[in-house]
Amino acid sequence: MNTATSQAKFADLKLSPDLLRNLESLGYAAMTPIQAQSLPLILAGKDVIGQAKTGSGKTAAFGLGLLAGLQGKRFSVQGLVLCPTRELADQVANALRELARTVPNIKVLTLTGGTPFGPQAASLDHGAHIVVGTPGRVDDHLRKGTLRLDALTTLVLDEADRMLEMGFQKELDAIVAAAPTERQTLLFSATFADEIQAVAARIMRDPQRVTAAETHDAATIEQHFYLANSEAERLTALRLLLLEHRPQATLVFCNTKDETRELAAALREHGFSALAIHGDLEQADRDRTLLRFANNSVAVLVATDVAARGLDIAELDAVVNYQLAGEAEVHVHRIGRTGRAGSTGMAFSLYGEHERYKVDRLERALGISIAAEELPPASLLAKTPAKPAMATLQIDGGKKQKLRPGDILGALTGEHGIAAHQVGKINIFDNQSYVAVDINAVSAALKKLGQGKLKGRSFRARRVEGQPENSRRLARRRGR
Repeated sequence: MNTATSQAKFADLKLSPDLLRNLESLGYAAMTPIQAQSLPLILAGKDVIGQAKTGSGKTAAFGLGLLAGLQGKRFSVQGLVLCPTRELADQVANALRELARTVPNIKVLTLTGGTPFGPQAASLDHGAHIVVGTPGRVDDHLRKGTLRLDALTTLVLDEADRMLEMGFQKELDAIVAAAPTERQTLLFSATFADEIQAVAARIMRDPQRVTAAETHDAATIEQHFYLANSEAERLTALRLLLLEHRPQATLVFCNTKDETRELAAALREHGFSALAIHGDLEQADRDRTLLRFANNSVAVLVATDVAARGLDIAELDAVVNYQLAGEAEVHVHRIGRTGRAGSTGMAFSLYGEHERYKVDRLERALGISIAAEELPPASLLAKTPAKPAMATLQIDGGKKQKLRPGDILGALTGEHGIAAHQVGKINIFDNQSYVAVDINAVSAALKKLGQGKLKGRSFRARRVEGQPENSRRLARRRGR
């Protein structure tokens, strides 16, 4: 990356005054490497392959390209963004809405599984400019005729490698077949494997390839390796590391969903604030779990690689490989979730003697020498784990009740309310809203919400606690 590229400004691009003013209000100034390299090509109408990982700024790159070419007065789907998971689709859709907030009447619609089909079809019937969705649900709407792509001008495949890994090739082929041949295609992927090259050759026209440097580097991530041969030793090692370093937000990787459940439960038994995400969680429970981790209401999230896809936490203090990943590239992707944007992060990896071959593979791939370090002293086990700084409150009202973040903030901080600095992230969904508040202000916040009104109405509010029920497994056990 050269200096000129790193200092490129959004103001140098051919963007509308509305978009530029909004970017300035959002604090966007210099472009990230992927934005500086890809945006001029995207705005020129070229097909682009961008090799960049989560956190690189790729959403703003293709998002600004989409918005710059929209015809606002034409209520038809002109842009389609495909994402591997619902979580990533939601993040992308929210980012696009934020980028478009100064552009009049732009409608961004999310089409993902885990939510009813009917309301999505009704929203499509009212018209949308941009659709962001997962391949399975988008394909469903195409087959049932509720989504048409006749007016599509730009198709975006975000995290294309993940979509292929998750088995979406058939759905992707069907979606591409339904799109106009005369269109712009943008493909973003963390890797450029043979499968990605094959897809690009089939669906793109003379694509321009750009590769961005990481938004973090090895200097910002402290890697540490520890020997733990048994399950008991691994749990003890993890407890010692958490008690010694006391990170506010830690992502722990396991290799199976059963291990995530068991480890999160074991950590809770030892007093840690820990939750697990796995394939047996209902989508609503999964959403709440990720939300609580992102707003600092939960200190430790235990996940598999698949379950953690789409999770983008800007300030992640530590990553723990409770078991080593099978591939060096996966290891790099895991630890790259910490130490971003110039901040420092810690990566702790546990391994047994039987995994020495994985260590040897990492040494060759990373060009480093790995030696097991000494764990913190066992006396730390007598310490009390750190508690989260925040707690999550759920309000039984959301977008459909016309609630906005400002309404909730105002209700909490009004007369005899809590201080503004005690209010954290606010997330609003269709029929529920969630707000993070200082752990010491929970009672006062609940009292204020209970006594006051939002939009002239009273809404039930309560604290979200505990591990979500394993809904799917319970349903199967009951024979439903």
